[in-house]
Amino acid sequence: MELTVWRTFVTVCRLGSLSAAAAELHHTQSAVSRQIAGLERQLGVTLVERHPRGVRPTPAGEVFRRHAKVTLDEADRAVRAVREVQDGAVDRLLAIGATPSLAAGIVPEAVRHLLERGGSHRWSLLPGLSAALHHRVADGDLDIAVVTDTPPGLPHDPRVDRRFLGLDAMAVVLPTGHPRAGRGPVHIRALAGETWAEDNDGSAALLRRHAARAGVDARIDLAAADLPGKLALVATGHAVALVPGILTGTLRTDVVPVPLVDPPTRGIYAITPRRDPHPSAALLRDLLAGAFGPLHTT
Repeated sequence: MELTVWRTFVTVCRLGSLSAAAAELHHTQSAVSRQIAGLERQLGVTLVERHPRGVRPTPAGEVFRRHAKVTLDEADRAVRAVREVQDGAVDRLLAIGATPSLAAGIVPEAVRHLLERGGSHRWSLLPGLSAALHHRVADGDLDIAVVTDTPPGLPHDPRVDRRFLGLDAMAVVLPTGHPRAGRGPVHIRALAGETWAEDNDGSAALLRRHAARAGVDARIDLAAADLPGKLALVATGHAVALVPGILTGTLRTDVVPVPLVDPPTRGIYAITPRRDPHPSAALLRDLLAGAFGPLHTT
């Protein structure tokens, strides 16, 4: 598949209009329609559906859009890197990966300290799930990734070095009007009758394991595509949810984080490739360890 067609599809999804995408990409609307139709034939699924105000991706189209966007971003970075080498630039890009919760705070903060210590650095940040980030480090696509050992855990891989950074205690988020909101630590048994929302298998496994230890079931009836979607379900009163403890100070204001009694925890690790390590990766790893440990280890 040609990346040009992928870029067309991502642009159509972003703008919600074939004509607007055609104008931005300097194509005709019929050319954009043909590209989308050809992509649908290749994949064997319908990617967009038309509605009175334009187009929107189907569920299959949304899945493809997310993966296509990551691929296009990486392709753009590759082109920039080649051009910079050709122009005589020798500063090596520091490619960082992190799970969404870690990419939302602790990693950017550590990078800020890295830049303050080491001057100008070119860097990129790719959010993703731990298993995918591990493979990208092992394959040499990332110089460092900050990941968790939530189920199914991290593999033992001789291609990477792994350093433990700390433990993160999970918390529960409740709607603002919930009877337990603002009343201090809550036991999972007090939430046995609640509907739970989850956005990934690892967090769901932690929740089920924690509930099982207490002799209750956690009824996960609602699924969200990501953390913002999960929080939206909580904010509108449809569910309660498990969230990383490191995020409790940065959540939207219409949900209330509450500590759990004897909470489930997840280990946080920095992984780096053993082959051809980036010169700044070790310092960033040390900064992460220093910042994470005092604040979040248990």
